This record gives sequence, structure tokens and C-alpha cells, in this order.
Amino acid sequence: MPKARQHANNLSGTPDEVEALFYEALQLADIEKLMACWADEDDIVCIHPGGPRVVGMGAIRAAFDAIFGHEGSIHVYPESIRRVGTLTAAVHSVLERIEVMTSDGPAKAYVLATNVFHKTPQGWRLVVHHASPGSQDDVQEINQFAQVLH
Repeated sequence: MPKARQHANNLSGTPDEVEALFYEALQLADIEKLMACWADEDDIVCIHPGGPRVVGMGAIRAAFDAIFGHEGSIHVYPESIRRVGTLTAAVHSVLERIEVMTSDGPAKAYVLATNVFHKTPQGWRLVVHHASPGSQDDVQEINQFAQVLH
């Protein structure tokens, strides 16, 4: 059995568990585990910070292969996850804390990501990962609105 199928068979039943495996795969630079998180659909989409829209299983795999080949594993840690879900879809808004090595030593970077999951015949799978550059200021959320009196 191919490795991707083995990993796919090991995926559990919730979007949270698939998301945890996705971030674990990034940290391990494990392309098979990472690709097993994705739905086997033509229109899956991945957008890396500042990058173009990458569509389809082959293109997404090539993009992550290139990242892993150039940078190795990605030390990314999901934080402040906000979840919205239905019986067949889930959307997670994630603050990703990324640890990078710079010439001045270790540093932190932040990325704002949206992960969209669909419930497929194979279980919950990722269909969209859209990441945008963030900043230290993004750690704090704006979650209350000023009241406007009319």
C-alpha cells in the first residue's frame, strides 16, 4: 500500500485531527503525511504567503516538495484557532507562529491562515489552505465592535 494511502487510512474523524496532522507533517517535512490530509479533488487550492493560487493535487504536492527541498521542515505552530462548522464543512481561521533562523539567531514570524475542510467519503479532508503574511500585531484579535447609535 502506498505511503499516502497508509497515512490517509490513519486520519481520524474530525477536522481538528486532520489539521493537527497537517501541521505535524509540515514540521516533519513529510510530504506523504501532508498530502494524505488533502481531499482527492481537482479543485483543491493552496495559497502560500505572497504566492500564487496553486490548484490541484499535483501542483500542491510540487509546491510543498519545493519548500521541503529548499527549507526542509517548517517549524509552524497553530495558535488562536477560530472554528466554524457544519455537518459537511469546517472553516478554521488560524494564527500560525513560525520559528525561523536568521543571521541574528532564532526569530518568530506570523502567518494568518484559513483552512477549509470537507467531509468526503474518505473522511474529513483539507480542500483549501490560504495563508497570508502576518505580524506580531496579529497576535491580538479585534473581536468587539464599537456600538453605533442611530
